[in-house]
Amino acid sequence: MKEQNRRNLLKMAVIAIVAAAYAALTIVLAPISYGPIQFRVSEALTALPFLMPCTVWGVFLGCILANLYTGSVLDIIFGSLATLLAGLLTAWFGKKGSTVKNRLLGCLMPVLFNAVIVGAVLTWGYQLQQFPDNPMASYGFNALTVGLGEAAVLVLIGYTLLRQLPKIKVIREFITRVNQ
Repeated sequence: MKEQNRRNLLKMAVIAIVAAAYAALTIVLAPISYGPIQFRVSEALTALPFLMPCTVWGVFLGCILANLYTGSVLDIIFGSLATLLAGLLTAWFGKKGSTVKNRLLGCLMPVLFNAVIVGAVLTWGYQLQQFPDNPMASYGFNALTVGLGEAAVLVLIGYTLLRQLPKIKVIREFITRVNQ
């Protein structure tokens, strides 16, 4: 039983560290982390569930903390929900095997969920209507800009993490311990 307690403690520590890192990166880089055109560097951490499924809860909690900074209930609920759903699917692709296809699909999940959900929050929650006579065009614009920022982060940083972290022996061993 002691060994199981150690494993659970390790997972909880990893979850807490990922949550803190996500929130800190988002808030410190606030000028580029929020708004219709966002480059949320912390979203690169949404690739981690591919390697360590327990980190889904870290990115989810980190997103809640980061979105508390905005004070918007819609951000807190729906933005964090987008991250949770994306993380769960990213972890699912990771369990299917570390192939190029699965890594790409894992990285695509945060792009899709954030574009669709955060695009809607920006359009109807914040009333960012770039095209006042056409709310669907405004939604399309917001979804596109959020999706492009998300894609840039996940292609440049997230996918690179998925490829490079397992190549580092100490990190590969750590990932194995966390996943036990």
